[in-house]
Amino acid sequence: MAATDDEDDREMQRLASNNPAMTMPASQTISRGEIDRLRSRSSTRVVSASHPAGGEETFIEKPSSPVATSKYDQGWRRVVRNFSPSWFSVTMGTGIVSLLLITIPFQADWLYWLSVIFFGLNTILFTLAFSTSVARYTLYPEIWKVMIADPTNSLFLGTIPMGFATLVESWIFLCCPYWGNWSVTFAWVCWMIDAVVAASVTVSLPFLLMSQNHQHSLDRITAAQLLPIAATIVAAGAGAEIAELLTDPAYALGTLITSYVMWGMATPLAMTILVIYYQRLALHKLPPREIVVSSFLPLGPLGMGGYTIMYLGKISREVFPRVEFFHNLTVAGDVVYIMGVFIALIMWGFGLCWFVFALATIYSTRDFPFNMGWWGFTFPLGVYAISTITFGVEMPSEFFKILGTIFSVAVVILWCVVAVGTAKGAWSGKLFHAPCLKNLPKDDQQPKKPEDELDKEKQPGN
Repeated sequence: MAATDDEDDREMQRLASNNPAMTMPASQTISRGEIDRLRSRSSTRVVSASHPAGGEETFIEKPSSPVATSKYDQGWRRVVRNFSPSWFSVTMGTGIVSLLLITIPFQADWLYWLSVIFFGLNTILFTLAFSTSVARYTLYPEIWKVMIADPTNSLFLGTIPMGFATLVESWIFLCCPYWGNWSVTFAWVCWMIDAVVAASVTVSLPFLLMSQNHQHSLDRITAAQLLPIAATIVAAGAGAEIAELLTDPAYALGTLITSYVMWGMATPLAMTILVIYYQRLALHKLPPREIVVSSFLPLGPLGMGGYTIMYLGKISREVFPRVEFFHNLTVAGDVVYIMGVFIALIMWGFGLCWFVFALATIYSTRDFPFNMGWWGFTFPLGVYAISTITFGVEMPSEFFKILGTIFSVAVVILWCVVAVGTAKGAWSGKLFHAPCLKNLPKDDQQPKKPEDELDKEKQPGN
């Protein structure tokens, strides 16, 4: 740094010797201490130059435009403005850990209470994330338009209903068995809200992508395209779980049919995206290092889709005879259940291919930077683990039980690693960065003020 300053000084001395107008009048000469203070400020450059009449004088070179940040880029305002929907992936990862601790076949009391702790933590995280998001779009409504128009950032809106769905499922398994009918009704209402939001995201975001004026090249396609679609699959899985607890068979049947429809809305569409994503990988090779973790995302719709169709068949076998579905055909529930198991097994096998691809991609890339995308390790692998464990219970199979438990332990370890990195990044502020803000119209950009004006604002009475 010292060498650079000396070089700058020599250059300015040469220029000043040819241009006397560059030097300051003697009345503006400053002390050495003031020079050191000004040199420490990034917005001011202080150099020394030889005066044509002899001796040495100091002058200040100020930038042509102020570079000091505005109050909207500091403190809580910066956090709120840059709080993108991707932060809801934290609630997804935390919620899936809570569900895994409930689902692990080798149960213990400490696993149950640990699941309760994660459920409480997830509730706090979701409340904070939702409140901050409401504040973001209330205080800065112009951000909503540019966020929706952003082809990447808008995809993470699917993480909101998925994060909420993990809360509903944890409530179903942890609270409903002990708190009675009112807790079941509460979970049912919450599921309805989640189902509406998830289906809206699944239908609207792909259409917005199609209707935008600018075209998207194939090499820019990532597995994040699956996020808004997976939201409806997750909501369908939660519907199967709540249908099991409803005492009224008509309500249970309606919930099952709705869940089947949502599964049909999303799963074939997810398969279509996987075909496009495979073509992108085959033609344009592996994704960039910054988004390489997204290679795990295909496990989400495949794992959750398999679990959902299998669980829907299981509950259908109980509900169909109670409502005399299919005109008293007693085996209808059994047929749906058997089909669900085999469809889920096929999806699990397809997911195994993508799991191997993801591991190979991570190994070949290595040393990729930490960002919010690292939460893509947790939820997709977590739902794939739940699907694996469910196979072990339904078949039954010790192989699937043990393999699912291994996956679950891996997810918990990954959660710890990613949570520590996220906490550090949030504390330093590095993770609060929303690239879509650069697309704000110039009229909506907050004006940047010089540092002296910012100092005046901080003084009492201003």
